[in-house]
Amino acid sequence: MGFLFGRRTSQVSRDEALPGRHTRPYAVSPTHVVLGTPLEGPWPAGSEVVYLAMGCFWGVERIFWQLPGVIVTAVGYMGGYTPNPTYEETCTGQTGHAETVQVVYDPAVTSIGALLKAFWENHDPTQGNRQGNDVGTAYRSAIYWTTPGQEANALATRDAFQTVLSESGYGAITTEIRSAPDAGPFYLAEDYHQGYLHKNPAGYCNHGPNGMTCPIGVVGI
Repeated sequence: MGFLFGRRTSQVSRDEALPGRHTRPYAVSPTHVVLGTPLEGPWPAGSEVVYLAMGCFWGVERIFWQLPGVIVTAVGYMGGYTPNPTYEETCTGQTGHAETVQVVYDPAVTSIGALLKAFWENHDPTQGNRQGNDVGTAYRSAIYWTTPGQEANALATRDAFQTVLSESGYGAITTEIRSAPDAGPFYLAEDYHQGYLHKNPAGYCNHGPNGMTCPIGVVGI
């Protein structure tokens, strides 16, 4: 993924970012290839949405579409400046976006704590603008929340997991935690990225358990 493209490791400014375009420059299937649910809604009443970035979005999406209570996942670009970016543009770091997974879930079946437990335990949130072999701002760790409860859980689980990491000799968590409105729109990625590891079971993936446990990830706040 990222090693094929530019490795910008500092965030681009709004003035430096690529200009983008007014509309999405490609077609995307309206439904999830595994779950069969709509990528862009409408979703059942009471559904909640959180946006999670933890490196290459292929493996991240697969983690979350398998979890109970998840209605749909989609991969895309978020947290930067360029409207309707392409994958190639995002990989250069010149859009400011992170590769991000939209997770729509039923809070009556699962909790944001359970989702964040999976988030913290399946990547290294201390690497900054990098995740494994993928280097650049597009591969940063981030949580873009949409409700006060999500924000509270993001901050509480971050602090709890920092203790676990520090005890294991890791450095400080670099995960960006912002409200989704502040982070800007979520732009769906190209269709071939959606459900990528279902379409390509042997495809590239650098995600999986990091061997540590987030102790309060399933506790509601």
